[in-house]
Amino acid sequence: MGRIWGEEAKYTAWLRVELAVCEAYARRGRIPADALARIRQKPRVDIRRILEIQDRVKHEMIALLTSLEEQLGTDSRFVHIGLTANDVWDTALAVQLRDAADLLIAGQERLRAVLGDLARRHKDTLIVGRTHGVHAEPTTFGLKVAVWYVEAGRNLERLRRARDVVAVG
Repeated sequence: MGRIWGEEAKYTAWLRVELAVCEAYARRGRIPADALARIRQKPRVDIRRILEIQDRVKHEMIALLTSLEEQLGTDSRFVHIGLTANDVWDTALAVQLRDAADLLIAGQERLRAVLGDLARRHKDTLIVGRTHGVHAEPTTFGLKVAVWYVEAGRNLERLRRARDVVAVG
């Protein structure tokens, strides 16, 4: 999760959005193909440099764009065309949220698999049932875990639906 939400990851997500827009403009002929090739090769997120610039200009997007200008030279004129900072931020945030949701979904799928195995292994393992904090009729540990398994499935579906909603910037 840290690789998605760290400071460097944030700027990397912004750069990915900027590059995607450059590629779209190149397909439409607004950016020359040779310039796009150079733009794809050169830029990288130099977090130390970006933070130095940000300290001076007091604007995160200007800091990234200035860093890209230093790396790309005259080709930097093709970056950030027709965009506002919020266009980039919102789109990048949607990508980060989607990526985070993918991690949560993968974890929930693993949990569900473990719970399913545990429920099957203990389908005949007797335990004391409980109701309102006191002993009740005997039950099995497998049944108790099977209930968790079903709930984990509902949680998985909720996560998948949330992912679809947040993945739109």
